[in-house]
Amino acid sequence: MEYLQFDSGVWERLLSLVAYDASSPMTLVSEYFLFAFALFFVGYVCVAQHRHLRTIYVTLISLYFYYKLSGLYVLLLLFVALSDYTIGRLVGRCRAHGVRGRGWVALSVVINVAILAYFKASGLFADLLGGLYGAGVLNFEAVAIPAGVSFFVFQSIAYVVDISRGVIQPLRNPIDYLFLLSFFPKMFLGPLVRNNVFIEQIHRRDCRVARDDVGRAAMLIARGVVKYAVIAKSVGLLFVEPAFEGALGDSGLVALVAIYGFTLQIYCDFSGYSDVAIGIALLMGFRLPDNFDVPYKSATVTEFWHRWHISLSTWLRDYLYIPLGGSRHGQLRTYLNLFVTMLLGGLWHGASVTFVLWGAFHGIALVLHKMWLHVVPGAKAVGSDMRVWWRLPATLFTFHVVAFGWLLFAAEDVAEVQTMLHNIACNFSAADVMSLLERSGAAVAIIIIGYLLHFIPKRLNEICMCAITRGGMVVWVVVIVVAVWLVMQCDVMLSAAVGSESMLPIYSAF
Repeated sequence: MEYLQFDSGVWERLLSLVAYDASSPMTLVSEYFLFAFALFFVGYVCVAQHRHLRTIYVTLISLYFYYKLSGLYVLLLLFVALSDYTIGRLVGRCRAHGVRGRGWVALSVVINVAILAYFKASGLFADLLGGLYGAGVLNFEAVAIPAGVSFFVFQSIAYVVDISRGVIQPLRNPIDYLFLLSFFPKMFLGPLVRNNVFIEQIHRRDCRVARDDVGRAAMLIARGVVKYAVIAKSVGLLFVEPAFEGALGDSGLVALVAIYGFTLQIYCDFSGYSDVAIGIALLMGFRLPDNFDVPYKSATVTEFWHRWHISLSTWLRDYLYIPLGGSRHGQLRTYLNLFVTMLLGGLWHGASVTFVLWGAFHGIALVLHKMWLHVVPGAKAVGSDMRVWWRLPATLFTFHVVAFGWLLFAAEDVAEVQTMLHNIACNFSAADVMSLLERSGAAVAIIIIGYLLHFIPKRLNEICMCAITRGGMVVWVVVIVVAVWLVMQCDVMLSAAVGSESMLPIYSAF
C-alpha cells in the first residue's frame, strides 16, 4: 500500500512537470526552464549536426515550452503557422507567374491582425466602456492574452510579405516554417529576426559552436538573468509597485523616483530577457540580432528608437512606416506616417488606453524632432554627431522625455497617471529624501547601481565582454555561479521584505 501511494505521488509529480499550470506559467528565466533546457541540451548535442532531426527536435521542444507558458493557446500558434505557410506557398506560386499575390498577402494580414485585435482590442474597448458607463454596468471584459502572440504574429506577417517582395522563397517543408515561427528563445519576446537571415541558419548543416561563442553566450545569459531576476525584480517589488499603488505615500519625490525606477525596470526586464534569448540561441549555434544598445544614452527621441528594442523598431519601419509611404510624399505625410506608426505600435504593446496614449506620445515626440531637424540649422538626428557640451544636456532631456512616457506604460489607467503627475507638481519636497532612504534605501541603492552600470563607457563594457568571452571554461563557470548566487541572494532579500510572491514579468502580456 505504501508503495502504491509513493508510486501515485511520483506520477502526480511527473504529470505536473508535463501539464500546463495557469497559476505558474513557465518563463525563459524560471528555475523550471533552466532545468528543462539542460535536459533538452543533452539531446540537442546528439542531433545538432543532423539538419532534419535537429529541426524536428527543436520544434517539438519549442511547442512544449510554449504549452508550458500558455496552455492550449499552442493551438493558436499552430493555426498561424499552418495558415501563413499555406498562404506563403500560394504567394510563391503567384510570383512564379509574374504577380505579387497581393490578395493572398492581404488575407494573411487580415487573419493575423484579426487575431491581435481579438486579444488586444477587447481590453481597450473594456477600458473605454468602463470609463463611459462605469465598472459593472456593461459586462464586457478583456480576454486573456496568449504570451508572445504579438511576436509570432508579426514574424508570420513578415514572412508572407517577404515572399511577396521577392526577399525569400517560400519554405517547402512545413516543419521548417514551424521552426522559424516557434523557435523558443525568440518566440516569447523576440528579438524579431529577418526571415532571410534566419532561414539560412535553419538550412545550415553544420551547427558547431565556436569557443568564443560559448563564452559570449555564458556572459549574455548571466548578464540577462541578473538584469531580470535581480535588478528589475528587486526594483519592481521593493519600490515601483508599492509606489504606484500608493503604499509609499503621496510624496512627489516618491513619484519621481518611482518613474526613474520603472524606467530602469522595464529596460532591465526587456533587455535582460533578450540577452538570455540571444545567449541560449548562440549555445545552439543560432545567431539572433542584438536588440538593445544602451538606449538611455540617446540624445534624441529618434536615436532612442534606433537603440530600443531594435528588432521591433526595424519591423515597424519596414512593414508599417515604409508601406504607409515613409518619407516619400512630403513633410506632412511623413509626420502623419510617423504618428500612425507609433500609435499602432502603442496599441500593439498592450490592450489599454494608456498604451495607445504612450504610442501617441512617442509619435508626437518623433514628429516634433523631425520638425526640429527641418527648422534648426545644424540640428543632429543622433547624439554621436553632436559636440559633447550639447550631447550631455540633450541626453538628459531625452531621458526625461522617455521616462515620463514610461509613466503611461506603467500606470493602470489615466487616473493613476494624473495622480503621479499631481504629486510631483504639488507635493514635491527635497526634505523627503531622508524618509525615503530610511524606508526604501535598498531599492534606491539598486536603482542607482543599475543606472551606473547602464552608463558605463562602451569601450569599458567591450573590454569586460572580450575578457570574459576569451577567459575559458573556468571564467565562464565563475560568471554563471556569481549570477546564480546574486539571484539567490535577491530571492532571500525579497522573501524577507515582501514575502514569497513573485512579480509577473512586464513582458507577460506580449
